[in-house]
Amino acid sequence: MQASGVAQVEVLTQAIQAIGQLLAVQQLQGAHQQEWMQRNAAVFRMPHMTKDDDPEAYIEAFEWTAIQTGLDQSQWGHQLGALVIDKAQATYRALSREEAQDYETIKAAILYRLEISPKSYWQAFSACKPRESK
Repeated sequence: MQASGVAQVEVLTQAIQAIGQLLAVQQLQGAHQQEWMQRNAAVFRMPHMTKDDDPEAYIEAFEWTAIQTGLDQSQWGHQLGALVIDKAQATYRALSREEAQDYETIKAAILYRLEISPKSYWQAFSACKPRESK
């Protein structure tokens, strides 16, 4: 009976040690992640898109800011997705996880959903009435 009690204590001791090691690893990972987030948050500052913003101009400004601040291109899609609003945000949220990893896919999907293309610009230009000359 004492042998089984000792064995149980040893098993519990090993389990507690394993849990302690797991906890230490998770704490270290959490510290690294927090450090990384603070470093990138301090570097990349961009205002949220507003209803008055031209989506294409906003995306161009986003890209310029991302390049200037040195934001890792693998993070562009997530950053843009957090900053856009309305239809653009709905489009981002509708993407699969795999698609949401690729910035160019996100950008193309948003511009497509907002019907921004050379054809749409031509239609808008054609719809403008010419000014009357005096």
